[in-house]
Amino acid sequence: MSPSAVRPAPGGDFNVVFIGAGNIMFGSDEGPWNHSIRFEKKLGSRLKIVALVDPSIERAAAVLQKKRSEEAVASAYDRTPIYPNIDDFIQKIRPEQSPHAIVIGCPPAYRGSDEPGRDLELKLLKHFPGVALFVEKPVATGAVIKSFAVANSINEASPVCSVGYMLRYLAAVQKMKQIITENNLIVMATTARYGCAYESIAKYNWWNKDIDCGPIVEQGTHFCDLSRYFGGDVDVPSVVAHSVEHYEAPGKLSKIPIDESKIAPEQRIPRATTATWKYKNGAVGMLLHAVALQDTNYSCEFEVYCDGYQMRLIDPYNNPTLYVRRPGSNLEEVQAFPQDDPFYSEVSNFIDVIENGPEASTILSSFEDACKSYEFSWAIRKASEASRKVPA
Repeated sequence: MSPSAVRPAPGGDFNVVFIGAGNIMFGSDEGPWNHSIRFEKKLGSRLKIVALVDPSIERAAAVLQKKRSEEAVASAYDRTPIYPNIDDFIQKIRPEQSPHAIVIGCPPAYRGSDEPGRDLELKLLKHFPGVALFVEKPVATGAVIKSFAVANSINEASPVCSVGYMLRYLAAVQKMKQIITENNLIVMATTARYGCAYESIAKYNWWNKDIDCGPIVEQGTHFCDLSRYFGGDVDVPSVVAHSVEHYEAPGKLSKIPIDESKIAPEQRIPRATTATWKYKNGAVGMLLHAVALQDTNYSCEFEVYCDGYQMRLIDPYNNPTLYVRRPGSNLEEVQAFPQDDPFYSEVSNFIDVIENGPEASTILSSFEDACKSYEFSWAIRKASEASRKVPA
């Protein structure tokens, strides 16, 4: 068993374990996610990846080879061993491999539960007590109640823990929060629109609800979470939703990049989903998620309404721009944040808290709070499925 976590020495090596060698950890053409480059930017020569855990040894070796060929970051990876699973790492860990942080970027089917094979966080809490955890979203693919059980275990063990809902860290989002706080506003309504570019999503699992749980749980979860961040806790039984299914005329897509015929019809994803709900404080919310766009760019917008105020966040992933209408004017103020990188901000905050304590920075998405977003996304999926008209 690893010794309990200790803070890294000032200016000393910062040991990190990466669990997962896929796109979220090392990047892809599909989007701006790439945790490795954010840890490299934050820690520089201090970063030491003391283990890369992935069942695909070939994939892990390929990403390490690429990193070692980059002079600026090679020192972080020059001694990184590969392990096929976390149990192998636990058995073979050496004292110099004791991590200060563990980044969990493996598929959610392997975590967020107490079931064997899905209990990654619980294993890490047992064998690496006190070591900080960074967990990707969604927190699980299994039963919601089990993810809350994991949250309870994390709360009891109380390591530093952050979940990757990076949109909370956008400068534009924090500006919206500032406007609400400074003007003592109460959110009246939220509305979210998420149009994904499906032509570039060439992952078989994403198109199969039985594996990745569908686009609301896997992808729309970001806007479910952002909605909760402004509106507060959702009255889950109030959720009403409808979907366009693959067998309906509007759901016939022309550029699906995988062979959907290999997926059982009942497990094929919806093409569009709309949902409405009430927040527990009385406010209302709306969401549209559409698997509709082609090429590579997504089209995303998020709005918040308060008494006298409308705030519109446009293109949060690529070029976040905030439009604000205030009392006494019909015009909108426009503020762009072209260089903002919420992925870096969440990693930076995470490391600052590890090194200097909670007074140094703020983690905006706890595991328990992320479980509420997970529960909410499942409520939308279930409500849309309940309202379907299944062909005879």
